[in-house]
Amino acid sequence: MGREKERMLAGEAYDPSAPELVADRRRARDRCRRYNDTAPTEIDRRDRLLSELFGEFRGDATVVPPVRCDYGYNVGVGDGFFANYGCVFLDVAPIDFGKNCMLGPGVHVYTATHPLDPEERAAGLEFGDPVTVGDDVWIGGRAVITPGVEIGDGAVVAAGAVAVDDVPARTVVGGNPAEVIREIDDE
Repeated sequence: MGREKERMLAGEAYDPSAPELVADRRRARDRCRRYNDTAPTEIDRRDRLLSELFGEFRGDATVVPPVRCDYGYNVGVGDGFFANYGCVFLDVAPIDFGKNCMLGPGVHVYTATHPLDPEERAAGLEFGDPVTVGDDVWIGGRAVITPGVEIGDGAVVAAGAVAVDDVPARTVVGGNPAEVIREIDDE
């Protein structure tokens, strides 16, 4: 494994133009293209292609094409995972979904980020901050989850929300930036 890939996987600043990382992104784009070209009836082929694209499967998963990701191998999904049309995973760092997570259409999950200092940013370096999604989470359509966010078990991220901070378990968040709208009680 090359030094820049090691740095990326360690969450350190790295050069995304390193040949190994360019090849990994090209491979992920090809796998996404092949997956996105499948017919709804090709269930076995879809399962095989997703297992080649994503890094970890812990049970059954459904992803409705099209799907896009940077690397794929940094995405892990739990049993009962469902992603609707047009989801995007910028997975320079791990994106981990628990069991029974549902994503509406057009959900974007970002781990890639860049230095705030303009000179450092101009140098082309980037880094990643993992995203963790607990069990039984529902993320509404067109929501955006930004680098470093953790979403607690049983939470709901409303459609169109932009989660820039951690989402407590069993809450509903919405807006831009997302804020707690209410708690989910057992009644």
